[in-house]
Amino acid sequence: MNLGIIGCGAIGSDVAKAADEMEEIERIYLYDINKKASNKLLKTLKKAEIQRVEDFLKHVDVVFEGASQDAVREYAEKILKAGKDLIIMSVGSLFDDKFRKKLEKLAKENKCKVYIPTGAICGIDGILSANVGGLNEVTLVTTKPPSSFGLSLDERRVLFEGSAREAVKKFPANINVAASLSLAGKGFDETKVEIVADPVVSRISHKILAHGKFGRLRVELENMPNPNNPGSSYMASLSAIATIRRIIEPIKIGV
Repeated sequence: MNLGIIGCGAIGSDVAKAADEMEEIERIYLYDINKKASNKLLKTLKKAEIQRVEDFLKHVDVVFEGASQDAVREYAEKILKAGKDLIIMSVGSLFDDKFRKKLEKLAKENKCKVYIPTGAICGIDGILSANVGGLNEVTLVTTKPPSSFGLSLDERRVLFEGSAREAVKKFPANINVAASLSLAGKGFDETKVEIVADPVVSRISHKILAHGKFGRLRVELENMPNPNNPGSSYMASLSAIATIRRIIEPIKIGV
């Protein structure tokens, strides 16, 4: 399998280095709007080269996006029209219902898949299953150190309370987990989100609270920040790598 990577930041670099060690992956193609980032990453890999997305599409089987919502809007349609599978990390880009449905249509027409890693949260399998029977309410509480938001605070502050749709709009780089949770469960408008900056905490935490016909669900995860980007959880990188492994491996675990 050949892998294309858009975005050579912290998550893209983690994915590229892991993919470089996978026997099933023969070549890796890198692209970043910041050429210094792709050149730096290239020096650490054995099986990689740098190409524009338009150029590497004919060579790859799967494209991993780890750049931004803008990158998803710019490249997702081209990737799916080329019949290539796409892994999206910037899930907040899918809050645009019209855009998301267009990608769904393109994937069906071109017989390819869009994969959304669970990212920095656990419990998505439970939400997916519970939603089959009916969910009454889903709430996400995300707490991060103020530095993750570019803030300096002396006390805990609730930065946002509202729907996932509004959260993704206001915090596009910090709350992709809300988008993943919304797609798995009750949607962007009915998923409740609270975002907190707390100077006492050193880890990024996500808490999911849900109830429905299945019973009650409570999941809480404390993430270590990515050592190369304190605004991102290291679990997000691990989730992306696990998604690639899931595509490759013959036995699929989970829903």
